[in-house]
Amino acid sequence: MSKRDYYEVLGVVRTATEVEIKSAYRKLAMKFHPDKNPGDHTAEDKFKEAAEAYAVLADAEKRAMYDRFGHAGVTSAPGGFDPSVFTGFEDILGNLGDIFGFGDLFGGGRRRNGPQRGGHLRYDLEISFEESARGVETTIQIPRQESCDSCHGTGAAPGSNPSTCPQCRGQGQIRTQQGFFTVARTCPQCRGAGRIITKPCTTCHGAGRVTRERKIKVKIPPGIATGQQLRVQGEGEGGSAGGPPGDLFVAVQVQEHEFFRRDGVNLFCEIPVNFTTLALGGEIHVRTLDGKETVKIPEGTQTGTTLRLRGKGMPDVSGRGRGDLFATVQVLTPRKLSREQRHLLNELAKVLPAEEFEPRPRVDEQDERNLFDRVKDMFG
Repeated sequence: MSKRDYYEVLGVVRTATEVEIKSAYRKLAMKFHPDKNPGDHTAEDKFKEAAEAYAVLADAEKRAMYDRFGHAGVTSAPGGFDPSVFTGFEDILGNLGDIFGFGDLFGGGRRRNGPQRGGHLRYDLEISFEESARGVETTIQIPRQESCDSCHGTGAAPGSNPSTCPQCRGQGQIRTQQGFFTVARTCPQCRGAGRIITKPCTTCHGAGRVTRERKIKVKIPPGIATGQQLRVQGEGEGGSAGGPPGDLFVAVQVQEHEFFRRDGVNLFCEIPVNFTTLALGGEIHVRTLDGKETVKIPEGTQTGTTLRLRGKGMPDVSGRGRGDLFATVQVLTPRKLSREQRHLLNELAKVLPAEEFEPRPRVDEQDERNLFDRVKDMFG
């Protein structure tokens, strides 16, 4: 069966740029990725076909040969393909060499039984709004794989050592040349470890690592927001064969606040104020993250007016100052009036100008943006 044109495989024109070719390949690799298509042999073939096409078209020299001579120009070319063309696709192709025959694309053929870095860990941490504002140091407890103390990570019982696999000679792979690709298969004897343990450690049963619960102190900086992560280096899974540990990523979730609403480093709130204070002017106390702040109300202030308190918002998580607090005043209508209060209000009503109201639009014609959005528009 003849091979399809490489440009057709990637869905690009022959004049496509390097960026367009790379983008087209990424889309196909994601679409036909084995994790998304378990057991689908058709998807597997398309995944391999796209990789073969990209390996040629991403290499300027091989692309020129292909444009001139077609498949014959690259099939007969010495040296196979350059694995470096796949740099940047480690998130897609990582650990797929044995399945699709690409070999060790990103490791330069390194020995599998050498030191390997441990895996990264993720911990979801929920904190209060106040803790996110002022920062907090907390202790978390996580289970993780660590190097076995009994065998020091070798997996072999004390007094013994692993031996090099005689079939793959410690490489962990059996490599054969099949046309365009160098095919690498996991060694069946050592299962990719490159070594054989004849007398396994009784503590870790030959794994070289054990699971332990660890308490780790984490310092949360002021101003952190939901969705942000902290990276704690060296607190992930322990590495194998003496390799370095991975990192711990702490994903933060901040609880909602009963009074403040946050947008970036700015805070928003509503303040109930007596009608007399709005009409005559005066002072009110506004709640902030630092306590109560005295704010002057000008005479004749209308309900819905927003006051800006500079520097009273959330701290910038990078340490670059603080945001602002936007407080919107709302007239406070008393639910019950004493006889004297009612009398005074009636006297006031007699001297106030007659009220004239504009017809209100229907509900479905009103601007349904909430207060939060309107304040953002006013202050940019």
